Amino acid sequence: MEVGVVGKPNVGKSTLFNALTLLDVAMAPYPFTTTTPNRGVAAVRSPCPHGEKGAPCTPGNSKCVDGVRWVPVNLVDVPGLVPGASAGKGLGHKFLDDLRAADGFIQVVDLSGATDEEGRIVAPGTQDPAREVEWLEDELVAWVAEILGRDFQRHAKAVELEGKKIEEFLADRLTGLSIPPAAISAALRSTPTDRAHPAHWSSEDRARLARALLEASKPRLVAANKCDRVSREQADRLGGELPALPVVPTSADSELTLRRASRAGLVGYRPGDPTFSITDPARLTPAQSKALEGLQKILAVWGGTGVQPALERMVFDRLQMIVVYPVEDETHWTDSQGRVLPDALLVPANTPARAVAYRVHTDLGENFIRAIDGRTHRALAADHPLDANAVVRIVARR
Repeated sequence: MEVGVVGKPNVGKSTLFNALTLLDVAMAPYPFTTTTPNRGVAAVRSPCPHGEKGAPCTPGNSKCVDGVRWVPVNLVDVPGLVPGASAGKGLGHKFLDDLRAADGFIQVVDLSGATDEEGRIVAPGTQDPAREVEWLEDELVAWVAEILGRDFQRHAKAVELEGKKIEEFLADRLTGLSIPPAAISAALRSTPTDRAHPAHWSSEDRARLARALLEASKPRLVAANKCDRVSREQADRLGGELPALPVVPTSADSELTLRRASRAGLVGYRPGDPTFSITDPARLTPAQSKALEGLQKILAVWGGTGVQPALERMVFDRLQMIVVYPVEDETHWTDSQGRVLPDALLVPANTPARAVAYRVHTDLGENFIRAIDGRTHRALAADHPLDANAVVRIVARR
């Protein structure tokens, strides 16, 4: 699974990416600091079930802190998008191609309204962050519609003559965009297209379908960044203007500062917490003390920086992912080396047992016999959907 961090230049995309991954990619207050995609690994929090066994876990692919599992998530921070990107303006074509594999987008906007459409610094409040959200969606729609429309009439006529299913035709044309068949079917149901005669579709029909495809397959969340520079009323107003999208006020600068200070041992801070503690005041310079005082005020107003909650709302709410724990011993919840709950996997809600087996290893999926619930010890069929936080053993033919 991959989440794309998107938005116009100079709104704090790379700062938010750095805060979530601590990779220290380039950041600067001018447009197009990011000219190639940055990739890294962040993490989302989920309660670890090891407490049910009364024994500590031994994580392999993630860490566990105070009973909370930090499950890895792939992030990609792409070059800034400007109006006209779908027609090649700015770094448009490259930007859009870098998003092909993303399952969903966190769009970072400048809540303070202090950057214009191309990321140049302007007077605070002179730009509308809601407009940023609208034109980014329009650019994404134009991008998908252009892919759909390439030599469309000729291929659509062949589909009609051969009696090919429209779902198969669209899947072929959208190869590489990570749009699953279920999303294609959902988009077709939600738009008034003539499914039997695609050759009759107009460019407007394709644009409507492209919008529906994005809604069904690439959910978005708005990170209203630089919230520390505005009032809560301004953040609430943006949320009211975007009723169809979750809006999470964020301060990426604050989060990045806190994570770096925590890594340096200056503060005690867990990402997503509403506060932090100063580990050793004597180690701080006057400038550091002043900066941390300012951060405490920001967290007191906003209840946190919003950065970690934004990622988690994207993963758990918008993408509807759950965490499951495959094991080899359903009684002790261990693998072949005796490690307790070694791996935590993110999978879509209602994923069947056999699909989880494939995630663990292709051979387990192909030779699947049954799964066993680690709590109830019941046998689960291949198509049985797993619950969130499930502990499951996969039984396969040798």
